[in-house]
Amino acid sequence: MPGLIAFLTDYGTRDGFPAVCHGVAASLAPSVRILDVSHEVPPHDVRHGAAVLARVAEHLPPAVYVGVVDPGVGTSRRGVALRAGPSVLVGPDNGLLLPAADVLGGVTQAHQLTNTELWRASVDRTFHGRDVFMPVAAHLARGGQLADVGDSLPLEDLVRLPAPTRTLQADGMACEVTYVDRFGNVQLAGGPEELGRLADWVVQGEVDVESERARGRALVGATFGDVPVGGLVVYLDSDDRLAVAVNTGDAAGRLRVRTGDVVRLRRPRVV
Repeated sequence: MPGLIAFLTDYGTRDGFPAVCHGVAASLAPSVRILDVSHEVPPHDVRHGAAVLARVAEHLPPAVYVGVVDPGVGTSRRGVALRAGPSVLVGPDNGLLLPAADVLGGVTQAHQLTNTELWRASVDRTFHGRDVFMPVAAHLARGGQLADVGDSLPLEDLVRLPAPTRTLQADGMACEVTYVDRFGNVQLAGGPEELGRLADWVVQGEVDVESERARGRALVGATFGDVPVGGLVVYLDSDDRLAVAVNTGDAAGRLRVRTGDVVRLRRPRVV
């Protein structure tokens, strides 16, 4: 097993929760390194956490990933450990881990975390990151076997996030917001194919961008500087996903959207 733990949560850093988990790992596996991927995932936003974990997985060496964005903590949702390529992913079975596992080559083994001997002696109902996931990850990172963690699971039983919606319309398309980064750039359900489709609706290089609460006109471009400061641009982001940005501004704030909302890209209306 890799001697590296890659750690992602929605805990934030104010309250010390990630540091507590670091301490647990350091006590159980002092020679194992821990890489903090992010602890700034918006609270309870499983899709956002999954996107961050998948983005990072492409660039890391083999690791034991610990992902904790877990609004169902303390309920009947399962804890799992998944083999994907040379890495293992540990966390809740709520869809958080599978996009990263796909990047790593797909899940080849899945186990439910049922071996309570690997957990802390006292398990709090609301802090499984400390009491279940990190102790299991430390066991694996210091050389433990995947089968040690608990019962084998059929791969088809794993929970996967629903595919984001994307609908073609007569004069454009409606795309679900899948991710908003700290700059306010709005990632949409779509990629190069959808960007190519915009040619059917573009007028002089521009499209109307509409949410339920706001609208604007955007240039279809390649980078932020293709529009003046404060202008809207539709482009492919660094994940090769369709996105909307404001040059040195906040597109999510301008359009008043968040993850799960719908943005429509339409042929400009004649005013």
